[in-house]
Amino acid sequence: MKKAKIAITTSSFGKFDDGPVESLRAEFDIVLNHYGRKLKKEETVEVCGGCVGIIAGTEALSAEVLESLPGLRVISRCGTGLDNIDMQAARRLGIAVFNTPDAPTRAVAELTVGLILNLLRKINEMDCAIRAGRWEKLMGNLLFGKRAGIIGFGRIGRASASLLRSLGCAVAFTDPFVDADKHSCDIQKLSLTELLHFADIIVIHVSSKDIILGAAEIARMKAGSWLINVARGGTLDEAALYEALKGGHLSGAAIDVFEREPYDGRLRELKNTIVTPHIGSYAVESRVEMERLSTDNLLRGLRNA
Repeated sequence: MKKAKIAITTSSFGKFDDGPVESLRAEFDIVLNHYGRKLKKEETVEVCGGCVGIIAGTEALSAEVLESLPGLRVISRCGTGLDNIDMQAARRLGIAVFNTPDAPTRAVAELTVGLILNLLRKINEMDCAIRAGRWEKLMGNLLFGKRAGIIGFGRIGRASASLLRSLGCAVAFTDPFVDADKHSCDIQKLSLTELLHFADIIVIHVSSKDIILGAAEIARMKAGSWLINVARGGTLDEAALYEALKGGHLSGAAIDVFEREPYDGRLRELKNTIVTPHIGSYAVESRVEMERLSTDNLLRGLRNA
């Protein structure tokens, strides 16, 4: 009897633990992403054609793409965000959609703190100087005693707040979907404008791609403050951020997500900027858990479809 087909579009799936893939092979023919990168629209249709299920990465699953996959019954996102999936089209077409919201939480929170420490102590700048043959000691700043403002207080925002508080930071947050007395652990809720004036360090942890920090908001940030974005590309004005960093209004920024990826913009030119290639969940333990959960979600979805 011919097996149904499953597509796995994340290029690194199974690299550290092949258990989830092998559990799928027992029931399905597996189609892998042979491009080794994020799929383009036509490539997604090619790879996923004839499949009943997809373990999906960040490729765009638009209405046009979903309509080109008539046998598709389940999308299991290996990750948190669902903004790359046209949810309205999925509902209309009867496609069940799942994600793994808990698995990346610790990895992203720890990356957040790591980037902040790197920025404040100027680790990257001095590493680059030594590699270029210069022995330069740059004066940095302590994280202890700083005020951290978190934009978006979901799972990852709360985990980051816990880590930052343990390191001696005063933390406040803004989030229109979280009440001041719910999940806040005595952390003060402020308006966005209030948070920008309060914080020495601003961290973006929102789940949407709506712009949060435009030129006006960046201008309202405290002079000499730092900015971290490990949430979504497009949530801040990258051109305005460049000008604020170059002009000295901000001391530094660490950006893991960009409006267009791979990123090739001007932030790469600045010494006081850390840019990383969308690696929030890229910790072995987190990836293994995400893959296990996304496989479980896919199997459960297909059995209930």
